[in-house]
Amino acid sequence: MTEARGSAGPNGVTHARHAPGTPCWVSLMVHGLAATQEFYGALFGWEFRPGPQQLGPYVRALLDGREVAGIGQLPPDRHLPVAWTPYLASNDVDLTADAVRLCGGTVGVGPLDAAEAGRMAICSDPSGAVFGIWQTAAHLGTAITGVPGTPAWNELVTFETVTVAKFYETVFGYEEEAAASADLDYVGLHLDGRPVAGIHGVGTTLPRDRGPHWMTYFEVADADDAVERIVGLGGHVLRPAHDSAHGRVATVADPEGARFSVIQNPR
Repeated sequence: MTEARGSAGPNGVTHARHAPGTPCWVSLMVHGLAATQEFYGALFGWEFRPGPQQLGPYVRALLDGREVAGIGQLPPDRHLPVAWTPYLASNDVDLTADAVRLCGGTVGVGPLDAAEAGRMAICSDPSGAVFGIWQTAAHLGTAITGVPGTPAWNELVTFETVTVAKFYETVFGYEEEAAASADLDYVGLHLDGRPVAGIHGVGTTLPRDRGPHWMTYFEVADADDAVERIVGLGGHVLRPAHDSAHGRVATVADPEGARFSVIQNPR
């Protein structure tokens, strides 16, 4: 995590409608829905309630009664990667999906209506990284950020930034800001001058078993304590907690292998 992130108040920021292109939701598809709820409930203090069932069993995670993320169950015969997927806001999912195709991406699911909640599509960029598009109706997306247990940042980890950054810039209208260091292949994605996501080119160090992917960062009160709890709950540490310019951060995986990062913001 290299790019500066948007600010969030210490007591949380409650969101209304998200501007187009803004990451507005994160969702995870797993094989064991009940076990996954137990893991994240114990880790982040989430509670759960049923959500739209268009793609199968699905629950929304709540923190203090406000929605923060979604978890769905994969069909038994589908051997898809278990991964956190960010959804990017759109005023018209169908038009955005058309732009994805025109710019070399793929639309794998949808566009389709998710009951009264909104309209969605699941896509992949030209490098193969999966992301969602969300057009809000009754469901506005992540309702709170800036407190432990909420999404803090989304970052695309890929081979190189130049080609794929042009894709996202064209589809979603982002402004690009390259990293100040010539030794770092990093592009910040901005909307109206505000950082909303990042792209990190890591070349051949990209995990071969994973390929290009979006990484979601979740805020925690204490990164070292979170890592200890993750291991105790059956998860795995991929990169131990370490200090960064934006706080103490660790990269981990849940018991089914979904990768995510935890970050302890400096106070």
